[in-house]
Amino acid sequence: MISVVVTIRTPEWFPPRIRDVTVTVKKPAPIDIQHLDHLVLTVADIEQTIAFYCDVLGMTSIVFGEGRRALAFGRQKINLHEAGRELLPHATSPLPGSADFCFIVGSSLAATIDHLRELGVEIEQGPVVKTGALGPITSLYIRDPDGNLIELSVYSTNDDRGGD
Repeated sequence: MISVVVTIRTPEWFPPRIRDVTVTVKKPAPIDIQHLDHLVLTVADIEQTIAFYCDVLGMTSIVFGEGRRALAFGRQKINLHEAGRELLPHATSPLPGSADFCFIVGSSLAATIDHLRELGVEIEQGPVVKTGALGPITSLYIRDPDGNLIELSVYSTNDDRGGD
Protein backbone atom coordinates (compact mmCIF):
# COMPACT_ATOMS: atom_id res chain seq x y z
CA MET A 1 0.00 0.00 0.00
CA ILE A 2 1.07 3.57 -0.65
CA SER A 3 0.10 6.08 2.03
CA VAL A 4 -0.69 9.70 1.25
CA VAL A 5 -0.99 12.02 4.26
CA VAL A 6 -2.99 15.23 3.86
CA THR A 7 -3.26 17.86 6.59
CA ILE A 8 -6.10 20.35 6.28
CA ARG A 9 -5.38 23.65 8.02
CA THR A 10 -8.54 25.23 9.38
CA PRO A 11 -9.06 28.87 10.35
CA GLU A 12 -8.24 29.91 13.95
CA TRP A 13 -11.92 30.43 14.78
CA PHE A 14 -12.73 26.71 14.23
CA PRO A 15 -13.25 24.75 17.47
CA PRO A 16 -9.99 23.04 18.64
CA ARG A 17 -11.39 19.54 18.20
CA ILE A 18 -11.67 20.00 14.41
CA ARG A 19 -8.62 22.19 13.84
CA ASP A 20 -5.79 20.87 11.61
CA VAL A 21 -7.34 17.59 10.50
CA THR A 22 -4.90 14.98 9.16
CA VAL A 23 -6.21 12.30 6.84
CA THR A 24 -4.21 9.29 5.66
CA VAL A 25 -5.37 7.71 2.41
CA LYS A 26 -3.97 4.31 1.47
CA LYS A 27 -3.86 3.36 -2.18
CA PRO A 28 -3.00 -0.10 -3.48
CA ALA A 29 0.58 -0.46 -4.74
CA PRO A 30 0.79 -0.62 -8.55
CA ILE A 31 2.53 -4.02 -8.30
CA ASP A 32 0.51 -7.21 -7.84
CA ILE A 33 2.85 -10.13 -7.06
CA GLN A 34 1.21 -13.39 -8.19
CA HIS A 35 3.69 -16.13 -7.22
CA LEU A 36 7.37 -17.05 -7.00
CA ASP A 37 8.78 -18.14 -10.37
CA HIS A 38 12.31 -19.07 -9.32
CA LEU A 39 15.00 -18.31 -6.80
CA VAL A 40 18.76 -18.56 -7.08
CA LEU A 41 20.80 -20.70 -4.72
CA THR A 42 24.55 -20.23 -4.52
CA VAL A 43 26.20 -23.58 -3.84
CA ALA A 44 29.71 -24.95 -3.33
CA ASP A 45 29.20 -27.96 -5.64
CA ILE A 46 26.44 -27.98 -8.27
CA GLU A 47 26.54 -31.74 -8.90
CA GLN A 48 26.36 -32.57 -5.18
CA THR A 49 23.44 -30.14 -4.79
CA ILE A 50 21.59 -31.66 -7.75
CA ALA A 51 22.07 -35.17 -6.36
CA PHE A 52 20.66 -34.15 -2.95
CA TYR A 53 17.63 -32.23 -4.23
CA CYS A 54 16.75 -34.92 -6.80
CA ASP A 55 17.39 -38.01 -4.64
CA VAL A 56 16.11 -36.66 -1.33
CA LEU A 57 13.44 -34.16 -2.37
CA GLY A 58 12.34 -35.58 -5.73
CA MET A 59 13.14 -32.49 -7.80
CA THR A 60 14.13 -32.69 -11.46
CA SER A 61 17.49 -31.47 -12.76
CA ILE A 62 17.21 -29.26 -15.84
CA VAL A 63 19.68 -27.53 -18.13
CA PHE A 64 18.68 -24.22 -19.71
CA GLY A 65 20.23 -21.27 -21.53
CA GLU A 66 23.90 -21.82 -22.23
CA GLY A 67 24.41 -24.81 -19.95
CA ARG A 68 22.94 -23.29 -16.80
CA ARG A 69 21.60 -25.73 -14.18
CA ALA A 70 18.42 -25.66 -12.16
CA LEU A 71 16.11 -27.80 -10.05
CA ALA A 72 12.46 -27.95 -11.11
CA PHE A 73 9.49 -28.75 -8.87
CA GLY A 74 5.81 -27.94 -9.31
CA ARG A 75 5.62 -24.73 -11.32
CA GLN A 76 8.83 -23.26 -9.88
CA LYS A 77 12.55 -23.80 -10.11
CA ILE A 78 15.74 -23.13 -8.22
CA ASN A 79 18.54 -21.79 -10.42
CA LEU A 80 22.00 -22.84 -9.25
CA HIS A 81 25.08 -20.65 -9.16
CA GLU A 82 28.47 -22.01 -8.19
CA ALA A 83 30.13 -19.98 -5.44
CA GLY A 84 32.71 -17.63 -6.96
CA ARG A 85 31.18 -18.00 -10.44
CA GLU A 86 27.83 -16.27 -9.94
CA LEU A 87 26.10 -14.70 -12.91
CA LEU A 88 25.38 -10.96 -12.87
CA PRO A 89 23.36 -9.46 -11.43
CA HIS A 90 23.38 -11.44 -8.20
CA ALA A 91 22.71 -10.98 -4.49
CA THR A 92 25.00 -8.63 -2.60
CA SER A 93 26.57 -11.48 -0.62
CA PRO A 94 25.89 -14.79 -2.40
CA LEU A 95 27.12 -17.50 -0.03
CA PRO A 96 26.55 -21.25 0.15
CA GLY A 97 24.59 -22.23 3.25
CA SER A 98 22.87 -18.87 3.80
CA ALA A 99 19.36 -19.85 2.69
CA ASP A 100 16.37 -20.88 4.79
CA PHE A 101 13.20 -21.88 2.94
CA CYS A 102 10.08 -24.00 3.26
CA PHE A 103 8.65 -26.55 0.84
CA ILE A 104 5.09 -27.85 1.14
CA VAL A 105 5.17 -31.61 0.58
CA GLY A 106 2.40 -33.59 -1.09
CA SER A 107 2.98 -36.72 1.00
CA SER A 108 2.32 -37.21 4.70
CA LEU A 109 5.01 -36.20 7.17
CA ALA A 110 5.18 -39.83 8.32
CA ALA A 111 6.06 -40.93 4.76
CA THR A 112 8.52 -38.04 4.49
CA ILE A 113 10.20 -39.06 7.76
CA ASP A 114 10.45 -42.69 6.59
CA HIS A 115 12.01 -41.59 3.27
CA LEU A 116 14.54 -39.32 4.99
CA ARG A 117 15.51 -42.08 7.45
CA GLU A 118 15.94 -44.61 4.60
CA LEU A 119 18.39 -42.21 2.95
CA GLY A 120 20.19 -41.42 6.21
CA VAL A 121 19.21 -37.74 6.13
CA GLU A 122 19.28 -36.25 9.63
CA ILE A 123 16.10 -34.54 10.79
CA GLU A 124 17.36 -31.54 12.71
CA GLN A 125 14.01 -30.67 14.26
CA GLY A 126 10.39 -31.74 14.06
CA PRO A 127 7.68 -32.42 13.63
CA VAL A 128 6.81 -28.99 15.02
CA VAL A 129 3.85 -26.67 14.46
CA LYS A 130 4.68 -23.40 12.68
CA THR A 131 2.84 -20.78 10.64
CA GLY A 132 3.01 -20.86 6.84
CA ALA A 133 1.80 -18.36 4.26
CA LEU A 134 -1.71 -19.84 4.27
CA GLY A 135 -2.02 -20.91 7.91
CA PRO A 136 -0.73 -23.49 10.39
CA ILE A 137 1.78 -26.05 9.13
CA THR A 138 3.57 -29.00 10.68
CA SER A 139 7.23 -29.02 9.75
CA LEU A 140 10.46 -31.02 9.71
CA TYR A 141 13.86 -29.36 9.32
CA ILE A 142 16.81 -30.81 7.41
CA ARG A 143 19.95 -29.34 5.85
CA ASP A 144 21.27 -29.63 2.32
CA PRO A 145 24.97 -30.28 1.55
CA ASP A 146 25.81 -26.56 1.94
CA GLY A 147 24.00 -26.26 5.28
CA ASN A 148 20.94 -24.42 3.95
CA LEU A 149 17.98 -24.96 6.28
CA ILE A 150 15.13 -26.74 4.51
CA GLU A 151 11.70 -26.88 6.10
CA LEU A 152 9.43 -29.66 4.81
CA SER A 153 5.81 -28.99 5.75
CA VAL A 154 2.17 -29.97 5.46
CA TYR A 155 -0.75 -27.62 6.10
CA SER A 156 -3.19 -27.89 8.98
CA THR A 157 -6.75 -26.59 8.66
CA ASN A 158 -6.81 -23.32 10.67
CA ASP A 159 -5.93 -19.99 9.02
CA ASP A 160 -3.43 -17.85 10.94
CA ARG A 161 -1.12 -16.09 8.50
CA GLY A 162 2.22 -14.90 9.77
CA GLY A 163 5.13 -17.03 8.57
CA ASP A 164 8.14 -18.34 10.50
